[in-house]
Amino acid sequence: MNDKAENKAEELKGRAKEAIGNATDNEQWQAEGKAEQGKGNLKQAAEKVKDAFKSGKD
Repeated sequence: MNDKAENKAEELKGRAKEAIGNATDNEQWQAEGKAEQGKGNLKQAAEKVKDAFKSGKD
């Protein structure tokens, strides 16, 4: 799997974990879900920057 897909999967996994945490009032899962979403979003942003530099060099 490529980095972009892995990063999106991490974000989606975090959303699911947060939703389960919300449904069950599990604060730990809520926090872990938010953290995973943040990591996934940050990595996706880094990929976009990398792509922008690649296209700018062409």
